[in-house]
Amino acid sequence: MSFWKALFGGAEETPEEEQTSNEAKRFDLMKYDGVKAMKSGQFDYALRCFEEALKMKDDLETHDYLSRTYVRLDRLDDALKELDVMARAEPTNTDVLLTMAHVAYMNEDYVLMTDACERCIAIESEQPTAYYLYAQAALGQGDMVNCIARLSKAIAIDGNHADARLLRSQTLLKMGDVKGAEEDAQWLAEHVGDQEDVLMLAAHIAHAQGNDDQAILIYNKVTELNPFHVEAYAERGKLYYDHNDKRHAEEDMKKVLELNPQQMADVSGDYSAEGVEQQMKRAYSMMNPFGI
Repeated sequence: MSFWKALFGGAEETPEEEQTSNEAKRFDLMKYDGVKAMKSGQFDYALRCFEEALKMKDDLETHDYLSRTYVRLDRLDDALKELDVMARAEPTNTDVLLTMAHVAYMNEDYVLMTDACERCIAIESEQPTAYYLYAQAALGQGDMVNCIARLSKAIAIDGNHADARLLRSQTLLKMGDVKGAEEDAQWLAEHVGDQEDVLMLAAHIAHAQGNDDQAILIYNKVTELNPFHVEAYAERGKLYYDHNDKRHAEEDMKKVLELNPQQMADVSGDYSAEGVEQQMKRAYSMMNPFGI
């Protein structure tokens, strides 16, 4: 026993206790080094830290950090495995299930997304985000009817759920229910204002109602807010072209190609050279910019 331990009456650590203490210190070192690395954007190093930490100790918080790191590294399958570990350990934790649904959406795994939402709703039946994600899963599987039903449930729970209203309006428009789409669009215009997605929706509705002049005015507002909005230029250009305004249609097509050359990868040649009208006709004939 050392002099100081003897003096203060403490017992000297056994070799096993000392080893346990050292392992705990190494675990904390790796875990919190990983947290620092993650916060500073050093995700590869954070990944190594968290993986090493979990070899020493099974810790749910570290699984959480590791799942977030996998997402940032676009390793979504691995992130979902970590979230599954967390969900099994805490089966009533709805935050974990909602995160799993979000990541499954990013991974286009709509079956897993549906399962996570159903499990969440079984625990918390009035969870609007779960119904919104449930709707996205239905839409991902081409089931527009169930998508609308789940969005309507989310809105019934939370009348201010703007994302649900936006998606419901977009989906109703695709289904041909212009009037229903317009009702949600009006609510969004009153409560959300001039957001790009809301304005694009309004332009689509105006076009569906045959009011292309109004649609063009709305696209003008979008490009004023965001001069790099490729879809706005493409859709406005298509309207110009359909109304025989070749000059403005050509200007918008040039802007599309400038901002996103891959948008029209099959359109070759110098766009300002002879034959521009034929190229423009081909380009716009390949596009269905409104998604309706």
